[in-house]
Amino acid sequence: MESITPKEDPMTRVTAYAAPREAAPLEKTLIERRELGPNDILIDVAFAGICHSDIHTVRGDWGPQRYPLAPGHEIAGTVAAIGDAVTAHAVGDRVGVGCLVNSCGECRSCLRGQEQFCLEGAVFTYGSVDRDGTVTQGGYSQQVVVTERFAVRIPDALPLDKAAPLLCAGITTYSPLRNWNVGPGTRVAVVGMGGLGHMGVQIAHALGAEVTVLSQTLSKKDDGIRLGADHYFATSDPATFKQLRGSFDVILNTVSAVVDLRSYLGLLDVGGAMVCVGAPGEPLEVGVMSLIGGNRILAGSNIGGIAQTQEMLDFCAEHGIAAEIEVIPASEINAAYERVLASDVRYRFVIDAATFA
Repeated sequence: MESITPKEDPMTRVTAYAAPREAAPLEKTLIERRELGPNDILIDVAFAGICHSDIHTVRGDWGPQRYPLAPGHEIAGTVAAIGDAVTAHAVGDRVGVGCLVNSCGECRSCLRGQEQFCLEGAVFTYGSVDRDGTVTQGGYSQQVVVTERFAVRIPDALPLDKAAPLLCAGITTYSPLRNWNVGPGTRVAVVGMGGLGHMGVQIAHALGAEVTVLSQTLSKKDDGIRLGADHYFATSDPATFKQLRGSFDVILNTVSAVVDLRSYLGLLDVGGAMVCVGAPGEPLEVGVMSLIGGNRILAGSNIGGIAQTQEMLDFCAEHGIAAEIEVIPASEINAAYERVLASDVRYRFVIDAATFA
């Protein structure tokens, strides 16, 4: 296909929503996108999911940032233009961009498909220093420019709005479930029934596992059962931990709050693993005997690499899995942030990028 020649202006300004400084509300502004290089694609953003990580980052919870900063690493849209050397995508393709936009491509992590652990330093979708020295800006914008190998194909079976959260919430839960070989005969507990947890339930169910949700209350039980959970228990009831002791092969902890690890580790069978994907702001205490006593494993999991992200999208399309979303206009981003912090969303906010203009 004939490529589209970039404009004479080497930088393109697009409308975005960005935090002007730490702890400040996001504001409508203009950001610059780089010139389209030979291996780049320009994407018209259709939808951008709101991740809890966006809030932590722009508010400086995870350390100082470079402002102004446009967040967003759950990006779904269509290819608007391609560089001369692009072969993986064509104009009009439905594509997504997740948490990564660059890596060295040559280290042992990159070569085994784990670009998120690039030994030269992975470049994240926003707030990261790219190879050219510029600071990356995320998907709360009209357009993004990325290297072609960091854009994944969104299958036709997935609506773009519901596909957007899969680029973070989907791969964050799919990766540990696949890496810990979850399948038929596996007993999985998902801790938390939120943006991550509701994806973990669907994916674990589709993989063939027996799925139990462990949530603070039973308020979302109907949703959990509808999405594929076989059982649902309230962790606020002390009897839960007695009744379920030694019941699980894998526990997927999706919450970003401090939990009593000893109690949860006691729910694992011998040799079981508790994998944490939520990131609480405070350290978690663990007694070593909770691990030694049953050959138990306490592990963490990041996102997946690009190949596994594509695998996840294809899996979700095949099994009819998608995020449960509430679509909002850009003018409601700040209100949505407050609602996320109050756990007042079922289960992911998605911004309609047509409202950025």
